[in-house]
Amino acid sequence: MIELLAGFGITAEAVTLWGTGTPRREFLHVDDLAAAAVLIMERCTWRDMGDFVNVGCGEDLPIRELAEKVRAAVGFTGEIRWDSDKPDGTPRKLLDVSRIRALGWAPSIGLDEGIARTVREYQSEE
Repeated sequence: MIELLAGFGITAEAVTLWGTGTPRREFLHVDDLAAAAVLIMERCTWRDMGDFVNVGCGEDLPIRELAEKVRAAVGFTGEIRWDSDKPDGTPRKLLDVSRIRALGWAPSIGLDEGIARTVREYQSEE
């Protein structure tokens, strides 16, 4: 298993991530997505909402910052390396969440809490 992970740039000393870490991404905990879906199904018809509704938190952060948050949450003391020879992808992906917010919905699980919950769930499965 250690050799397999090393092939993906993951060792006890360092983790190598693609790109520069500067692109920005938005994250939403799955429980918040489920709550938003239930709210929409209970309160709205497709005519009310139209073809789509963006469900997100409406905030983003650089991937580099996310990596640091995950590193802290899992207690990784190694180095995070960035392979700028690999692509960054789209510079920014942020949803317009005005339609779901107009229904009174907002996420209840912040990013730090969501990461902590995910780590706890993963560790409890070991």
